[in-house]
Amino acid sequence: MIVDEIMKKKVITLLSTDTIRKAKLLMLENGIRHLPVVNDQQQVIGLVTRSDLYQYFLTSGDEEDRAVIADVMNTKVITGHPLDFIEEVAAICFERKIGCLPITENNKLVGIVTETDLLHTFVQLTGADQPGSQIEIKTSTISDVLAEVTTVTRELHLNILSVIVYPTTNAEKQTLVLRIQTKNPLPLIEKLRAKQYDVLWPRLPGATYE
Repeated sequence: MIVDEIMKKKVITLLSTDTIRKAKLLMLENGIRHLPVVNDQQQVIGLVTRSDLYQYFLTSGDEEDRAVIADVMNTKVITGHPLDFIEEVAAICFERKIGCLPITENNKLVGIVTETDLLHTFVQLTGADQPGSQIEIKTSTISDVLAEVTTVTRELHLNILSVIVYPTTNAEKQTLVLRIQTKNPLPLIEKLRAKQYDVLWPRLPGATYE
């Protein structure tokens, strides 16, 4: 999935000459925490966050009506592109500890992605927003297990909502995490365990786990 599919395209922006009071009102009225600062050509020249405003009000004696955005904005802004993958954007936000990424194309602002957008997308990708059951299988052969699960779910007339692979403490094995569209995963689990697959979750009474 690319950024263009999840970014907000109607972006509320500021000019560097706008007042800090205006920034505060825009954030309150629209329930947002980030405001890109642009010039007359819609080029991103800065970014103001709710934290920036709080910090300014705590440390400055100036009246907020007199102070302007140029006094508080961050000018070292990391931006993304509409064709970037959301995984890459999420990694940037995590590594740089930033809550949003203005999206630019041809050097002009075209959208914005926030940590809330990324979290919502993650929920959708994992299928956690839909009724279902999670199954975890430890294996060293992801492709074999996935093929088997696909066959068994077809036999049981079940639908796979999502598939994720996690590393484990054992470098030779990984955890295959599947979300299945059913409230009763026991028939699927029993079939997989009968084929000697190491089902970690859900745990069945009497079963042993590595």
